[in-house]
Amino acid sequence: MEANRSRLLTTARPYLQLLALFGLTPPPVFFTRTLKRRRRGIFIAVYGCFIVSIALVVCYECYVNIVALQQEVNQFHADDFSKVMGKAQKVLVLVIAICNQLNILLNYRRLSRIYEGIAALELDVDNASKDFSSRRYWWSFRFRLALCIGLWMVLTIGLVPRLTLRRLAFYLHWANKLVTEIILIMLQLKCVEYCLFVLLIYELILRVRHNLKQIHEELQDCSCGNRIKELCVALKTNQLLVGRIWEEVGEISCYFSLSMALLFFFNGLTILHIVNWALIKSINPNDCCQYSRLGVVFLLSSTIFLACLHSEFCIQAYNGIPRILHQIVCLPAAEEYPMLKMGLREYSLQMQHLRLFFRCGGFFNINLNYFGGVVVTIFGYVILLVQFKIQSFAETKYFETNNITEMTD
Repeated sequence: MEANRSRLLTTARPYLQLLALFGLTPPPVFFTRTLKRRRRGIFIAVYGCFIVSIALVVCYECYVNIVALQQEVNQFHADDFSKVMGKAQKVLVLVIAICNQLNILLNYRRLSRIYEGIAALELDVDNASKDFSSRRYWWSFRFRLALCIGLWMVLTIGLVPRLTLRRLAFYLHWANKLVTEIILIMLQLKCVEYCLFVLLIYELILRVRHNLKQIHEELQDCSCGNRIKELCVALKTNQLLVGRIWEEVGEISCYFSLSMALLFFFNGLTILHIVNWALIKSINPNDCCQYSRLGVVFLLSSTIFLACLHSEFCIQAYNGIPRILHQIVCLPAAEEYPMLKMGLREYSLQMQHLRLFFRCGGFFNINLNYFGGVVVTIFGYVILLVQFKIQSFAETKYFETNNITEMTD
């Protein structure tokens, strides 16, 4: 990480360090060129042992939670698909954790290229903006990170234990519950890491788009041939920067494709699992977890929604570039100077071919359309759960288990 020449990465460093504590990403110090090779090797070995220990702990907690789930299923005589769904959810936690660790190992060089690409892009964008009087200041990015990433981290770390602690199996020991809560926080923070990189790209797009607006403003009143040539060069530089940003988005999508796909599937499956157990336990008047279940559903849905929302903001900012190009094309200078006209045509063709998408390995695109599809799918499965009268089935089993005679009018 080129922290000395990248203010964006310097601003994001504290959040990356916190994510590294949860074993989600290598510490930023690994990518600092000033770090000696021997010391880097020691750090990598220590951190490798750390993430391996995390995988072992997750494996053990997965086994403990499955055993506790089996005891709870036997208590409520819910030996239907509740047992299968619950075990699938526990195993998926282990799969996600292992995939995250393997992703760090196998895509370490890709992550290094992402850092180097972002640092180089920021430097070139800042150099391209030196010819213009109005510049965007990086403090707004610091505020955006604090609001979107810092606040999200605080809410996730604070709300996950409060909402899920009572929902954990009654047969779990308090130490296992504590470790399980940490694992659940770790899973949701993977989405925060993804959004952090999306915000880095978003800031670069805003800066490139701002430079393009400056070119448009100068072309409105410019009649000097030499200045027009300089602006044509600036326009070509802006076009090349947009192409590099598009390539950087492809690298980020490849790095997070499997992790985000598994996380979204886990959140959707967990929501269905929560609704299933809410129907089973709804006949218990002493059940105190009804509101917490609603809170967990909202939290898991918000994780998917915020990832899609940040991606959508980034895509919309990128799609705003052709509108600025169209405004420049309408200027008289675009007709008077063939060089400018050819540059605008080439830039427009590039924007038509280089569509910006945050892909998940070809499974889906992360945007608001995908979130809408997730919501519709979850509601469809919830309707199926209700149609099969899970609540009536659970009520009958509960009465039979506790030898209670149902009162009828």
